[in-house]
Amino acid sequence: MLLHFYKMNGAGNDFVVVDNRDLALQLTGEQIALLCDRHRGIGADGLLAVEPAEQGADFKFRYYNADGGEAEMCGNGARCFGRFTSALMEIEPDRVTFETIAGILAAEIVDDHIRIAMSDPKDLQMETGAQLPGWESPLSFINTGVPHVVAFVDDLAGTDVFALGRAIRHHDAFSPAGTNANFATVLAPGHIAIRTYERGVEDETLACGTGMVACALIHHLRSGDPSPIRVDVKGGDTLEIGFEAVGDGSFKEVTLTGPADFIFEGDIEI
Repeated sequence: MLLHFYKMNGAGNDFVVVDNRDLALQLTGEQIALLCDRHRGIGADGLLAVEPAEQGADFKFRYYNADGGEAEMCGNGARCFGRFTSALMEIEPDRVTFETIAGILAAEIVDDHIRIAMSDPKDLQMETGAQLPGWESPLSFINTGVPHVVAFVDDLAGTDVFALGRAIRHHDAFSPAGTNANFATVLAPGHIAIRTYERGVEDETLACGTGMVACALIHHLRSGDPSPIRVDVKGGDTLEIGFEAVGDGSFKEVTLTGPADFIFEGDIEI
């Protein structure tokens, strides 16, 4: 079978994108993992599939991690999805809505960037009490569409993101589903830098949209810095997280604004 695909990236987080509005594609987890393999396939952090909406939105968003497992949401993937689906419509709109496992999201085209209206965060724990051998920084937790742990560090460049991220990802405190792990440092008021170990990719990635949101919200709660929070990612981009703090540790009107770019398109035998 010959599969037509598109390759996109959002702040260095890269994706294979397929148009499955006719539901003709029935990709297995093994096939998705092979497509995402950087040596034997196209290479990507995950796969996005466009499907017909079922709940009144413009499209349905399906996201699969590089291991082939489906995930609830991906912030950078949602921005790429918004850019891609806006181009599918007869008249290119300023706003596209799509259904995800985490709820209905909206993508707005803002100049050259895409702004995603995120689902409301939940399950906040500012200090979980989870311990790692030799690790002193508190581990906070918040679900921003998918689960994230956030730890603030002084030396971000010197942090062993792979080893520590894997330990957090598989920690008993976050079982059985596991979690993504983020490490952040403060650059200036309202400006942080982060590095992320992604569940499903099982490695550090150049960016993670839901991780940026998690770090920005935890930073607000630690520092009081107001919206928006600027976030530098390993891929080299700076993104912006907007939010409205409700006052009881919860948030609404959360947005993620940043780039979403086409790289190339092609065909591959699967």
